[in-house]
Amino acid sequence: MLSCSQGTPGVVTCRDGQGHGHGFADGDFVTFSDVEGMSQLNGCKPRAIHVLDEFMLEIGDTAFFAPYQHGGVITQVKVPQLHSYEPLSAALAKPKIKAMDDRGCSLHLAFRALHAFAAEMGQLPRPRAQADAERLLELARGLTAHQELLDEGLVRTFAHVSAGELSPMAALLGGLAAQEVLKAASGKFLPLEQWLYFDALECLPKQGTTLLTEESCAPRGSRYDGQIAVFGADFQERLGRQKYFVVGAGAIGCELLKNFAMIGLAAGKGGSITVTDMDTIERSNLSRQLLFRPRDVGKLKSETAAAAVRRMNPMTRVTAQPHHVGPDTETLYGDDFFTALDGVANALDSMQARAYVDGRCIRYLKPLLDSGTEGTKGHVQVIVPYLTQPFGSSVDLTESAVPLCTLRHFPSTIEHTLQWARDEFDGLFKVPAENVNKYLEDPAFLEGQWTTQDLEGLRSSLQEKPRSWQDCVCWARQHWESLYRHAILNLLHAFPPSHETSPGVPFWAAPKRCPRPLEFDCDNSTHMEYIMTAASLFAQMHRLQVPRDWAAARETLRAMAVPPFQPEVGVRIPVTEEEMEEAPAGVDEEQLAALRQELAERRWALLEGGCGSTHRMEPIHFEKDDDSNSHVDFIMAASNLRAANYGIAPADWHKSKRVAGRIVPAIATTTAAVAGLACLELYKLVWGHQDLGSYRNSFLQLAEPLLTRFQPLTPPATYKYGQETWSCWHRVEVPGIGAHGEELSLQELLDQLQLMGSERPVLGLALTCPIPDAPPALQGVHGLPVRTVLCGVTILYASFWAKQKREAQLARRLMQLVGGPPGGAWQPPRILVLDLVCEDQQDDDVLPPVHVRLPCG
Repeated sequence: MLSCSQGTPGVVTCRDGQGHGHGFADGDFVTFSDVEGMSQLNGCKPRAIHVLDEFMLEIGDTAFFAPYQHGGVITQVKVPQLHSYEPLSAALAKPKIKAMDDRGCSLHLAFRALHAFAAEMGQLPRPRAQADAERLLELARGLTAHQELLDEGLVRTFAHVSAGELSPMAALLGGLAAQEVLKAASGKFLPLEQWLYFDALECLPKQGTTLLTEESCAPRGSRYDGQIAVFGADFQERLGRQKYFVVGAGAIGCELLKNFAMIGLAAGKGGSITVTDMDTIERSNLSRQLLFRPRDVGKLKSETAAAAVRRMNPMTRVTAQPHHVGPDTETLYGDDFFTALDGVANALDSMQARAYVDGRCIRYLKPLLDSGTEGTKGHVQVIVPYLTQPFGSSVDLTESAVPLCTLRHFPSTIEHTLQWARDEFDGLFKVPAENVNKYLEDPAFLEGQWTTQDLEGLRSSLQEKPRSWQDCVCWARQHWESLYRHAILNLLHAFPPSHETSPGVPFWAAPKRCPRPLEFDCDNSTHMEYIMTAASLFAQMHRLQVPRDWAAARETLRAMAVPPFQPEVGVRIPVTEEEMEEAPAGVDEEQLAALRQELAERRWALLEGGCGSTHRMEPIHFEKDDDSNSHVDFIMAASNLRAANYGIAPADWHKSKRVAGRIVPAIATTTAAVAGLACLELYKLVWGHQDLGSYRNSFLQLAEPLLTRFQPLTPPATYKYGQETWSCWHRVEVPGIGAHGEELSLQELLDQLQLMGSERPVLGLALTCPIPDAPPALQGVHGLPVRTVLCGVTILYASFWAKQKREAQLARRLMQLVGGPPGGAWQPPRILVLDLVCEDQQDDDVLPPVHVRLPCG
């Protein structure tokens, strides 16, 4: 919503459909479009704004403009700025230092003293040479009359490491410097104010843990001498023994692997790097994924990146794999794999995938380096077991949600139609197949909390089974008619173009766009692309092998008779989010019961007649990198057709893929800088720092430029009982085998946990934490009745079951309780994770998970 007053200055009030304000800052420039009444604002020259509050801002003189009526979109505009700088001679004496803290002045003096030292001695200070450090400090003192501004300890440390060379520092500063060159060449973004000093001295070992000497930091004639000068030879050996998992070999993944090769990670005995990425290299990747060349287009990213790493450092032990990391690959990346790792580095462009990897690291108590970029913005988060909060605690995993009523009925941008098309994909090709399969497999499926619409959808899925390519084309054509013609005609039937919300206030005012129905045309490429991709996906979901024949499809379409439009009677279309959330009308219990009975009889007939397997369907999970491209092609066609309904400019294939696949754009300068910051945190992980103050999360915005680093937060309390709290890192670890090596039953396991009682097990929990100085753990025994025992989403025990069922379940062995699917390949887990829901006098309590160690094989 937007409104503007006449005045000097005019005041604009902005509020989006979710109640959010304008989000602008003082000094920003804006322009307008789609304003009715005060038309002088449309396409006006950029106007400087003054922010009054979250929703109101001043835009200059509007006193002589026509009165504002309704509608309008406000858009921020970037305008040129003029900047000038001091010559180097003057800037050296009086620098304007953009620093993260007050150490910038001391670092400026230290660098000036370093140049003087090199001119005097013909070399840089020797690593850990005390005499050289004192001489450098003396030179630094001579450069300032304000001795109180000089941090002498910082200057001495600077001298000790000044002969070193670290690839992560080169990557970070190289990315920053390269962006400044681009700014000078393009005139785009705000230049650096001449100086930026950065240090990461917290990477050094803590006093008293490791002593670095001249001998330990002396050169060895090794390619790592620059790094040994800073951290010592023993640390270099430790780097070589590391076992790391790199998830993703795209822009950030390439930069991480390059740094790993340069610093010697996994280049020693026992070390290893596993990199996995199921994507192949596209030509558009070459501008920012530095390990790939034109000849590599079409090859797997993981294999090509691993080969490039071996060329950069033949000693690096790196293995490439072409797999997605998720629930469906836990047989590959399971207990044995994660237990052997020293750490994980995320290089993913999906928030959901990053959150999944974070969950695995929590399960196996492994540190995680998470990095992300968006254009010139980037961040690094380090997650350390027991010390820091997990990934999901500081990053919003759900993109800002668009109101459902906007997506379903009132889109105004191409992003809205793309998100709608993405939801359509799941609603057409994933959810129906999953429901049919569950219906055939689970006898209790129909007892769930289903609506009439849910069960009618299930019945339709069973009835729509195609037998030929023509059947698939007919289904796609009917769906096209329903979405892009009938649905729009129904909307216009409820809200005609002249409809008013109140007298004189039109319903179809910005940001609402009045739609128009489409007429199907076989010669329209977008119309046909929708038919072909939808028909192909429909066939795939029904496990039907059919040729994707355009000629046959056109012939079928021209012969089809599509039912005419009939307005839906009594259907209420919600126009606000509040209306969407209102409780639906009462359920017709008789109709629902009849549907359940019909579907139950049909299920029995299918299974008894041996036809159940033929009705099983293949759920299609959207994959932005689908080899056939049909996934993104469908999204693009579906979205652009809806955009045509609403007069929105269409999106090309690449934008459709980026938005639907939630791909965050990347540029080489940002990825280089972010990877450098991540590898600085890697040094601390390899040292084994257990001081939270050693670690830094980072955020950078190269466009401004801005670089901030801050200490991670401690993990929040996830579990609580009484006055005791635990974080996500805590767990109860128990053996799953008895004294004679036999696998425990559920009852025996509960006994191991001091779960006692005949009718209802009672939890007596003693929890300890292996990390020094970690938050206090629960000590002692607390009697808690156990309500439920879960393994994932499977209920292993429930207090509300009948006594006979409880006793039978308690007597079963653990692997009998959590065995794999019948007839399928299944690898028993090494660690079984159970969740116990207990109840006290007030409420249920969820306690830390129980990790049960099972016998091998």
